[in-house]
Amino acid sequence: MSKLPPILQNLPFPVIGSPLFIISNPKLVIAQCINGVVGSMPALNARPAAQLDEWLAEITEALAAHDRAHPEAKAAPFAINQIVHKSNDRLEHDMQVCEKYKVPIVITSLGAREDVNKGVQAWGGITLHDVITNVFAHKAIEKGANGLIPVAAGAGGHASVKSPFAMIQEIREWFDGPVALSGSIASGGAVLAAQAMGADFAYIGSAFIATHEARAVEGYKEMIVASNSDDIVYSNFYTGIHGNYLKGSIQNAGMDPDHLPESDPSKMNFATGEGSNSAKAWKDIWGCGQGIGAVKEITSAAEMIAKLKREYAQARARLAL
Repeated sequence: MSKLPPILQNLPFPVIGSPLFIISNPKLVIAQCINGVVGSMPALNARPAAQLDEWLAEITEALAAHDRAHPEAKAAPFAINQIVHKSNDRLEHDMQVCEKYKVPIVITSLGAREDVNKGVQAWGGITLHDVITNVFAHKAIEKGANGLIPVAAGAGGHASVKSPFAMIQEIREWFDGPVALSGSIASGGAVLAAQAMGADFAYIGSAFIATHEARAVEGYKEMIVASNSDDIVYSNFYTGIHGNYLKGSIQNAGMDPDHLPESDPSKMNFATGEGSNSAKAWKDIWGCGQGIGAVKEITSAAEMIAKLKREYAQARARLAL
């Protein structure tokens, strides 16, 4: 059994909603949390920076009100994603706002920093760090992260090429803390499979783009519903870092998804997602994972989570668990 910090114990459902650049917002985070899933959003989605204070106030107040009204079914905690790469000139400001609201979970990406981990832990929170290799996983824990998010092959946006089976088995050889697995998870059966491999939680992002609460244009949501894993392209052209994108959005931008050139990783601006070739990345070139074949309609976050829970129960029943 993994050693989970108190904040991750006894969650209503073993799922963490991943922070979706541009798309996640307080409305989606609140809907995820009150339906039993850890909701999250990138701090950088709040623009201008002052908006982050307003958004965290909205989230904390809404979840507190829900817990007062439903003491028998309290909301899951929420998380804020921080890009800790040096290009993020908002990090210090955003961390101060997170400290003000005692954000329970901070998800760190694109670099591991000991000072960030210590800061979060000082106010009683925990940190989970995105990793794409076992080497980076070691570095994250050595610098004080509480847990890991292996971003395996097939995950939306920046993702590894490594199999989730390989990542989990290698990490579990030495780490017994919290692990949330990312990569093509969009069904309740996949959530159970992640746990069977050794993860504590499934980390789900792309499926939540196709919800009413998500701040994505309707064309993006409709393309997710109409697409499957054959419609995902893995390229580093847009940001300098390899990631998964919807083929249709590349075609709509007038480019050939089968003949995208390589990009220079050094030109990447990790804080904005922009680099030499990426003026349209995320906004017009839509990130998405390979699991979207399970997404059949645009629905509310509550309905999507209810579907995941039904499928999860059915998968357990099939295995007589």
